[in-house]
Amino acid sequence: MIRPLTIRVLRILASGIGAAALLGPAPARAVETINLRLPLLETDFSIRVSELRSPEALIAGNSDLAELDRATRGEIGRRVKAVLSSNLPIEIKAIFRESKGSPLLDQVLLLVGALGDIDGLPDPLDPAQFEQAMKRAAAKGGISLLDVIEQLPGQSVTVELGRLGFSVQRFRDQLRSAEKLIASLPAVGSAGPLQEAGPQSVARQELSIAVGHRPEPLALVLLEPSGSGAAPNRLVVISHGLWDDPNNFEGWAAHLASHGYTVVLPRHPGSDQSQQRAMLAGKQPPPSPSELALRPKDVSAVIDAAAQGKLALRRPVNTQAVLVAGHSWGATTALQLAGARPITTKLQQLCDEVLDPSRNLSWVLQCNFVGSADSAALVDPRVAAAIAVSPPMRLLFDVDSAGSMKAKVLVISGSRDWVVPPGPEAIEPMARATRGGASGHRLVLAENADHFNLRSPRGEAGGPLRALLLAWFNAAARSSPGAAPELPLAGWGSPTHPLREVTAALPTPPPTQP
Repeated sequence: MIRPLTIRVLRILASGIGAAALLGPAPARAVETINLRLPLLETDFSIRVSELRSPEALIAGNSDLAELDRATRGEIGRRVKAVLSSNLPIEIKAIFRESKGSPLLDQVLLLVGALGDIDGLPDPLDPAQFEQAMKRAAAKGGISLLDVIEQLPGQSVTVELGRLGFSVQRFRDQLRSAEKLIASLPAVGSAGPLQEAGPQSVARQELSIAVGHRPEPLALVLLEPSGSGAAPNRLVVISHGLWDDPNNFEGWAAHLASHGYTVVLPRHPGSDQSQQRAMLAGKQPPPSPSELALRPKDVSAVIDAAAQGKLALRRPVNTQAVLVAGHSWGATTALQLAGARPITTKLQQLCDEVLDPSRNLSWVLQCNFVGSADSAALVDPRVAAAIAVSPPMRLLFDVDSAGSMKAKVLVISGSRDWVVPPGPEAIEPMARATRGGASGHRLVLAENADHFNLRSPRGEAGGPLRALLLAWFNAAARSSPGAAPELPLAGWGSPTHPLREVTAALPTPPPTQP
């Protein structure tokens, strides 16, 4: 059962994560009023956004804050302005560089949604106007919450002032461990044949297969090498994230297919973009907890179809040694198939702990699976290796048992990922999973990468991860069953988001974990 708070936050996340798919050109009126909710008080007091830009405007204003400010001789105004005007932990250059859609709008909506409510947010949104405003704001050296609020298209914003400063600091703390690791290690070189498209031409088609666990056929995108010559007889399945689309990962797929891999991208119907649109329109509820089990079943059904000849592949593939990749919730799916075991214990213990230092936006999704996690251990022994990009891990998985997983996993995390921050969701779990050094699992950090800009949509060359994906799967294809793939020393880096393999430098995990 999904809690009412989870439903509200999921709807906010949907507004942010899928904004680029729902946007229109029409500008909307910006927020004019902030409702501040103070701790221990049952009432809000209002602020006019225009009053916060100058002491003179605040003194002359007629909002609740203006009255309080006059009563306290300016003390309240100074404190509130200091909080709202402090720079947010947003890496502007990283967000705008080679960004597609509106990752900045996505991220700030997620941030504001974590701190309070956005009232009257229109649908569709206009990202172009917002991003231009944010670029102008960034020219002064950073972006504050006030900068963001001034440009939000809505009626008002309610901010939980009691958790504002704490939450922003917690965001910063959750990125700090990644920053330390990045500063301590050199980036991997990015020159070499792994970066270049392979010799194979690529054929694309869309098809569907009947599956027993869903009422409707499962839609697939298939990319295959169509040229002649030797190529690995390997099948790769790529799982998209929450409210995402296979098209946003076709750049990955095309790069792999050009090097001889057969790649299938299933559309998970219970948590794709069409489900998001229906939810925002009030026609469907948020994704069911049962999707935690249905998604890996989708992937296993694809492997079954390939083994049974139902995909009519141009080349034979080894369906007993399949490679799986995924992003965000799709990365969670990849981990399940590789043998990671979901458990409810930490979900039950920590989901209501609002002050936990590891709490982050991904907990909204993870906590949706209370009661369903224990039945979602769906390892597929045909999966030989996996890549998990930005996976929510800390609450959902028993990482202490990861060392016994047959399939070896490469986890990739962006150093500026607010949605699934690297500290609690990648570094801490992987430190526990790899302690002792014998597991064979690996962690790579992508410098200045957020939750969105590691993807590579259709028509792109594979994005900053193209060489790393290829290197890991090449190594897995050459490895004996159960052996750990070995990444080359160089050639799989990225010039836009420098990559570092940090497994050996991970901190010693605490002796116990809730």
